Amino acid sequence: MGKNTNISIEVQLDENKIPEKIIWSAPDGGVNEEEAQALLMSLWDGKNQETLRMDLWVKEMPIDQMNVFFHQSLVTMSQTFLRATQDEKMAATMNDFCDFFAEKLKIDRK
Repeated sequence: MGKNTNISIEVQLDENKIPEKIIWSAPDGGVNEEEAQALLMSLWDGKNQETLRMDLWVKEMPIDQMNVFFHQSLVTMSQTFLRATQDEKMAATMNDFCDFFAEKLKIDRK
C-alpha cells in the first residue's frame, strides 16, 4: 500500500469573510505553517469533466505583486502543460503569451 500525505491550508478571515492571512503546511515537502498572500488551486473532476477551483488572496496584497504572481503562475502552467502533453508547439505559444503578459504589465522577468 502507498503512503498518504497531507497538505493543509488555513485561511484567517475578517468579519466580512475576506482573507487576511493564508497559512499552509506540507510536512513531506518541509513546509510548516508558512504564510502566503495568494493561492490558485485547481482540481480535476474526471467524473464530471470539469475543473474545480479555489482562488484566494489576502486583502492587503499589492497589485504589483498580484501581477507577478499571475505571470509566474502562467509560466509554470506552460511548463507543466509541456511536461504533461509533450506538445512543444502549444507550450511555445503559451510562453509567447507569458512574454506578452509581462511586457504589457511591465513585469521585470529576472
